[in-house]
Amino acid sequence: MKEMGLRSFLKRKFIVITDSNHQFLITQNTLNSGFSSVKLGEKWVSNITYIRVYDQWCYLTTIIDLALRKVVGLFLSEDITTQNTVMKAWIHARKSINISNNLIFLSDRGVQYTLNKMTNLCGFNLKITQSMSRKGNCWDNAVAESFFKTIKYEWLYRFKFTSYNQLYRSIEDYIYGYNTERLHSSLGYLSPL
Repeated sequence: MKEMGLRSFLKRKFIVITDSNHQFLITQNTLNSGFSSVKLGEKWVSNITYIRVYDQWCYLTTIIDLALRKVVGLFLSEDITTQNTVMKAWIHARKSINISNNLIFLSDRGVQYTLNKMTNLCGFNLKITQSMSRKGNCWDNAVAESFFKTIKYEWLYRFKFTSYNQLYRSIEDYIYGYNTERLHSSLGYLSPL
């Protein structure tokens, strides 16, 4: 391996980052691991992950449409407020794809998804049913969790980022390839595009 310039990427320790110890509204898991869909804008999953940039954290929020396994919404933030994570990713997703009359929007129980801004957005729109995974159960949001594992191991862990802009451009490049070229077994080994 050394002669060929190859090196392994070791598994990193999992750190729990979801703050689900709060008094905000928790919704039922209506998606219930129903990760298949044939209609765009019918089932979305979302999550937030932390990414190290030099001596600070950035927060990547993604929304994935289950019909195509395509990242339809994303936002990279320097803070973890609801406004600069979930809401900005939501706006990005809504600009890129229309929702059906019965969108199920699944997330974890993190405070960004349970604050009034997000629950009101889902609650006042009769087209949207907000769904939350069970506490401590990563399998309930397996598609979003799997995407973060993939982007980290295939891409992010290979570089040391020194600025927000450098990280943003790198993520943008990866997601473009993910959405247009990466093959998905759930799509019959086709790309989302």
